Amino acid sequence: MEEPAVNFTLLLFVLLVLTGLFWVAERLRFARQRVDAAEAASSALRRRRDELRAQGITPDDSLSDENIQATRARLLRQPWWLEWTAGLFPVIAFVFVLRSFVAEPFKIPSGSMEPTLVPGDLILVNKFLYGLRLPLGHERLTPGRAPRRGDVIVFRLPKDPSIDYIKRIVGLPGDTVSYENKQLVIDGKPVSEQSDGQWFDPSTMAYYQQYRENLDGAEHRILINPQQPPYVIGGPDNFPHRDACHYDSQGFVCKVPAGMYFVMGDNRDNSLDSRYWGFVPARNIAGKAFFVWMNFGGLKNIGPIH
Repeated sequence: MEEPAVNFTLLLFVLLVLTGLFWVAERLRFARQRVDAAEAASSALRRRRDELRAQGITPDDSLSDENIQATRARLLRQPWWLEWTAGLFPVIAFVFVLRSFVAEPFKIPSGSMEPTLVPGDLILVNKFLYGLRLPLGHERLTPGRAPRRGDVIVFRLPKDPSIDYIKRIVGLPGDTVSYENKQLVIDGKPVSEQSDGQWFDPSTMAYYQQYRENLDGAEHRILINPQQPPYVIGGPDNFPHRDACHYDSQGFVCKVPAGMYFVMGDNRDNSLDSRYWGFVPARNIAGKAFFVWMNFGGLKNIGPIH
């Protein structure tokens, strides 16, 4: 299923700090040293030229204005180690701010969100819609709006925050969510489903029944395999608030605790989601997935995420 995520935010933050230190040192010390050295060398060459002329000697080309300017430019040039540290700081700072507070790219590794998202999709995640958070501590800086049913979110897996998952919110705090006999029900009201033909999965070379589901006006496609159980018997973990859920051979019923969300994959019979490892705390939500910008295996999925 989903793959462990390299903590790129931490890596980027470390690079930001290191290059920032060199950038400050460049502004306060190294650049000034190079200017002083360039001025001293230029003045020395001009003095030598003037002394030779005073003695009636014609200076050679090494004391020409062009050569003096070339010497000055050489002494003012950043050394390679500053180009790769202080010189990269503005770029790293821009990427860090963009990725932390505006939009972050992710790659879809599995088929758990088919047909909405397919393996290889490169997506963008809105980082400010639900409120800005500190990049590393994840404390909320601005309120933002609350996540809604139907939102496709990226979040840190509760049992292993080093792993990023992507699923769709089906249950909000306080909701009673049931999924019995392949029918999703929220607070006693069945969620609307309409048959929408079949979906061909090239990874399994099989066709699956496709439906259009409507969650509070958020219409999207899902896949259901009638031959599969609603969850793997014996599969649910002993997750926090496990006592808020009841499982039987027909499916499950869960009461979503305050401050938490119930999520499921659109590929209902091929998704490790809240049915197995529990609820997603609001703190774990990284943002809302909103756009597929590339898939090198095919371009048909590029566009807004519904």
